Amino acid sequence: MARIAPAEPPYEPSIAAALKRIMPPGVPPLVLFRTMARSPRVFARLFAGGLLDKGPLSLRQRETIIDRTTARLGCEYEWGVHIAFFAEQVGFSVEHVAATVSGAADAPCWAPDEQALIALVDDLVDRHVISDSTWDHLTTHFDDTCILEAIALVGYYHTINFLCVGLKLPLEDYSARFPAAPE
Repeated sequence: MARIAPAEPPYEPSIAAALKRIMPPGVPPLVLFRTMARSPRVFARLFAGGLLDKGPLSLRQRETIIDRTTARLGCEYEWGVHIAFFAEQVGFSVEHVAATVSGAADAPCWAPDEQALIALVDDLVDRHVISDSTWDHLTTHFDDTCILEAIALVGYYHTINFLCVGLKLPLEDYSARFPAAPE
């Protein structure tokens, strides 16, 4: 059971408008969003910094970062929502999905630019630094704007992880589940 009960409709007008804008038609607002709505200030600030708009990275690159970050942090809630909504849309195979959870940064299913992004996530999440070799790999594929966006995405989804795990949010009914660990 979640530690803070999600808000129920009717929502404050600004929150209702944001939820309508961000959720696909016919899909109820995520438990995460409804829980954040308990604090309109937190809701507004997190949505303002959410990087959910079209940025300099492709949708596939963005999802690679988000999925790897949330998986590395053990946040099945957010990982599962993103896999459910975006994996097919960005062309992730079953192998790609599994590799976001347990694959090496240089797994052959990833393109070289994706390998650089996964190495970035692994460095930041596991070691809290960006190694020189990871930086060199990033700069062969991305300009400064893209690299800053990638770092910000890792940080933002670290915060989302704290909310999901700290609040013990239940998985959405349609969410993907972490794949079984390879034997």
